[in-house]
Amino acid sequence: MSTLFDELYNQRNDEKAVFLSRFFKTAKGEYGYGDKFLGITVPIQRNIVKKHYKNITLEEIESLLHSEFHEVRLSSLLLLTYKIKESNVQEQGKIVKLYLKNTKYVDNWDLVDSSASYILGYYLYENNLDKTIIYDLAVSQDLWEQRIAIISTHYFIKKNMFDDTINISKILLDSKEDLIHKAVGWMLREVGKKDRTILYNFLLDYHKTMPRTMLRYAIEHFSKDEREMFLKS
Repeated sequence: MSTLFDELYNQRNDEKAVFLSRFFKTAKGEYGYGDKFLGITVPIQRNIVKKHYKNITLEEIESLLHSEFHEVRLSSLLLLTYKIKESNVQEQGKIVKLYLKNTKYVDNWDLVDSSASYILGYYLYENNLDKTIIYDLAVSQDLWEQRIAIISTHYFIKKNMFDDTINISKILLDSKEDLIHKAVGWMLREVGKKDRTILYNFLLDYHKTMPRTMLRYAIEHFSKDEREMFLKS
């Protein structure tokens, strides 16, 4: 663990750290308040993670996930995404249990988006498991757990399964959080890429009441006339 952390820390860039602190909204009152950055790009993190994921233990990964540094937490999640694909069902269960136990450290949109579908979505789909957990996360009072719920379904969408995305989208329609509006709209758009009819029917029912940001994301690939129809009606 110390070797991986040291490799990350040695790549720190103070100028980029300042930029990332602004980009990820770390000022008081913003969603990333208090987070700390080393200023390391994701490609550098992935290169380091690929060298270590086969030999690092889950206990070591969990310790990294508790780091004060954003990039270390992201790297720990990337470790899990690599590790889960080379693990048996029992080990996959341990990885998912670790992930769900530590959702409070998966506390920014990039951390969620880099992990939820690749860990939780992958595990549930590939093992044909009950999906109650993502519905429990969807009704959580925690912004990031709600985002984990909807983003997890991205893996299902890739496998042409859309029901859970649609159901969780309905649960989150009343969210006041812009980051949830964007996530739901994004997943609905992904459904539309696979099956335009399902998205179209959903929008016919909910376009008048769903948040505007969510709607705009969902219809991004529609024609200009179709976008105007949903936005103006």
